[in-house]
Amino acid sequence: MTTGEFDFSRLALRNTAPGTSLPAIPAARNENHVRVISSLEEMRAAVDAVAASAQRLMSIYTPDLEPDLYDQNGFLEIVKRFVLARRFAKVRVLLSDSGRLLRDNNRFIAMGRRLTSCIDIRPALGGVKQRAHGYLIADDRAIVYRVHADRWDGVADLNNPPIARQYLDEFDEIWHSSNADDIARQASR
Repeated sequence: MTTGEFDFSRLALRNTAPGTSLPAIPAARNENHVRVISSLEEMRAAVDAVAASAQRLMSIYTPDLEPDLYDQNGFLEIVKRFVLARRFAKVRVLLSDSGRLLRDNNRFIAMGRRLTSCIDIRPALGGVKQRAHGYLIADDRAIVYRVHADRWDGVADLNNPPIARQYLDEFDEIWHSSNADDIARQASR
């Protein structure tokens, strides 16, 4: 690891409750470490660390809730604790390609069906082109994203409000154009 990089797996271990392998306390908000990611293991650790840092909102843009990232025990436990421990916690998911979900069993989707007031999953509609293949934003501060679908290369930062807000603005634009009520109204015409 070179100077300026941050070991997300150490963060997860440092913030682990005794007897568990999951982060119990969100990362300190004053840490500012950009991490360049180049493997699936690093991406999983970064996704878990960013998710664990959320206090009120997680926003996920993904083609199909990539099972290698979002259908993992560690991530699912982080999400479950997040939505059950915080009164106004919300997880929003936009799927850019939901076709594969119809064929696969996905535990995140199953959790979303049980916790409908906390987890909202929508197909991404609208013509906005995303800069990244997929990303997870915690609140409006932390972000992890991948630019290309065929590689695990990406970037993560636990405290970068300008970049997180930029991606969150793009997410919100698609989120609002993919409103479930609007979709149902259009389908009934």
